[in-house]
Amino acid sequence: MKNWQKLVLVFAIAIAALLAEFVFKAPLVSRGIVTVAGGVLALSMFWEMIKTLRSGSYGVDLLAITAIIATLLVGEYWASLIIILMLVGGESLEDYAAGRANRELSSLLEQSPDIAHVKASEQIKDMALDEIAVGTTLVVRPLEVIPIDGILLSAAASLNEASVTGESKPNELVKGDNVMSGAINGNNSIEVQTTVPASESQFQKIISLVKEAESTPANFVRLADRYAVPFTIIAYIIAAVAYFISGNPVRIAEVLVVASPCPLILAAPIAFVSGMSRSSKNGFLIKNGQIIEKLAVAKSIFFDKTGTITDGELEVEAVKPVEAVSEEELLAIVYALEKESNHILAKALVAYVEKGDIPNISADRLAEVPGMGVEAMVNGSDIKIGRASFVDAPKGLDYETAFYVSRDDQYIGAVTFSDQIRENAAEAINRLRKLGINEISMLTGDNERVAQKIAAEVNISNVHASLLPDEKLAAIQSAEHKPTIMVGDGINDAPALALADVGIAVGVGGATAASEAADLVLLKNDINCVPTAVTISRDTMKIARQAVLIGIIICIILMLIAVTGLIPAIIGALFQEVIDVVSILYALRALRG
Repeated sequence: MKNWQKLVLVFAIAIAALLAEFVFKAPLVSRGIVTVAGGVLALSMFWEMIKTLRSGSYGVDLLAITAIIATLLVGEYWASLIIILMLVGGESLEDYAAGRANRELSSLLEQSPDIAHVKASEQIKDMALDEIAVGTTLVVRPLEVIPIDGILLSAAASLNEASVTGESKPNELVKGDNVMSGAINGNNSIEVQTTVPASESQFQKIISLVKEAESTPANFVRLADRYAVPFTIIAYIIAAVAYFISGNPVRIAEVLVVASPCPLILAAPIAFVSGMSRSSKNGFLIKNGQIIEKLAVAKSIFFDKTGTITDGELEVEAVKPVEAVSEEELLAIVYALEKESNHILAKALVAYVEKGDIPNISADRLAEVPGMGVEAMVNGSDIKIGRASFVDAPKGLDYETAFYVSRDDQYIGAVTFSDQIRENAAEAINRLRKLGINEISMLTGDNERVAQKIAAEVNISNVHASLLPDEKLAAIQSAEHKPTIMVGDGINDAPALALADVGIAVGVGGATAASEAADLVLLKNDINCVPTAVTISRDTMKIARQAVLIGIIICIILMLIAVTGLIPAIIGALFQEVIDVVSILYALRALRG
């Protein structure tokens, strides 16, 4: 039976008892109705408590069972009825509050499309997503969700990607751009060619992460149970003192009525669900509540370099011709040989050249020299592009990444490339230092010189370079301060992400292995989310503890007042309802921090 159904049943029992007492003037019947209902609830709670103890845990039900039995034994059956309403109503309120806190997470599930409009032979038919092959052309109508990752075939599109990246600004795309599943199309129909199966698309990955986040219980709930042990002992001691002072068993019931453990049961899990919901609104998903606990107390953090601190995409850094050659001439020569190449540096150069106004000249007899470079004839001259040794470049030139160029065996210049640092990388590092995480390290397979240069620009002093994946693990294991955080993006980072206390994957769309190994996934390619995640985790932990302690402190104060007999059992039961509401509403502050 669902909690709201239980609540309806308890209200029906309460109405029947009230009618028997005040309409039909049958107090014994009224008492019998409440006694039976209270006894059944107490027995069911006792059985649940036994199952909890058998599982190796302990719960907070003992006080509630004792309060119901105590009030029934001393004839305070109306107070007992209020306790029953409080417990069942509290569970129903927990369901509502958890649903309120979980709204942003569940909205992703609601948006997940089941079918797509497939274009074939100028006809459009609907197909289930798992039946759609890679390379299929899809038609996405206005305001529909993009079902599968792909490439835009239409001339242009305006997409709302807020549900998957957190960015409210529409993303303006042109033909050939990558299209992210989960984005909402604008006001015009577009065509998209799929590049992955539906199961591997961005949105489906996020959906699976959401389901995992929803189904994994928060460890702090068990921590709340630990609060219950001293709290229960204190309650029984105060009840015993009340009886010793007054000699009246009713005083025991009056104390135990205000000692309900509902704040412990409800506040912590609601705070954690709220914190996870707040995380999704800020562009990242935390897989479970235990990660929030670890992030909140993390002491050291490790960053991968390529694709994490840097963009992971090489760009032209500088054009360096000899004196007798202009930059435009050198670029035109290199472009003539490299414009049809699939080499990563060639693609970066083509993108750079096509932004400007460089003459388009042709190359003849183009030939690749394996492991060295390419050679061709341009305007009657023999052109070589590649390694420094291949073009016989002058000694002393040692660019990190470059195309070296010669014409008729004479060196005429070089085009250098670099991996650009993310524009907000330095800001993210500084924010982490302000949060007190001072052990910040870079782990990279790149050479020492490149690693030190990048690290210096973002203010990271501890650098581990030229590492293999297993050597990254050793660096994390040897961390002086724990818990540890690892931030990475590639397949080679997956072991380190799994080993660290908290693994954070940057850019889930391009790194399946990394995102599966990670505990936290950034839905937008922004490492500024890392300090934000630490901040939200600390806020959530603080609010969860405060919500629990507020409930406990108010209960203890009311118990001490109840010792004097100033709080009748029925009034104490009503006070307990107020405590529950206060604790839950305070826990919901974790939605905003």
